[in-house]
Amino acid sequence: MVDQSAVGRQFPPVVAQVEPGRLRYFCNTLGESNPVYRDAGAAQAAGYAALPVPPTYLFCLEMMDAPDPFAFLTALDIDLARVLHGEQRFTYHAPVVVGDTLTFKPRITGVTDKKGGAMTLIVVEAEVTNQHGVHVADTARTIVVRNVVTS
Repeated sequence: MVDQSAVGRQFPPVVAQVEPGRLRYFCNTLGESNPVYRDAGAAQAAGYAALPVPPTYLFCLEMMDAPDPFAFLTALDIDLARVLHGEQRFTYHAPVVVGDTLTFKPRITGVTDKKGGAMTLIVVEAEVTNQHGVHVADTARTIVVRNVVTS
């Protein structure tokens, strides 16, 4: 079981490229039809330097570009088969657009036991900066670990 000693633990940074092809695929998968995410002219008319990313794209981008997207589970000795996605949050501080190179710096910020220890909620937050060192976003995801409870 994961305990409070995991809070504060940091994991290797993930560097990700915001590429137009993968962004288009993401938008197609979601059925996102807003022209600001698909048409450079519409994006520029809306005040963006290039195509911006939809709000939830950062979650996928970090997972896609991580050498091992489940490294934190391995480090905490958590079996992927016992993990559920709980929630995710994004706070944007500046636009993220095609052409950006982003660095995600993940760390564990919370560990909470629920249901008498039957499950543990783990919050992993990441500070996201672009190639200019600008802090563009903060992400947070909560994973639910179903614990093996012995009586």
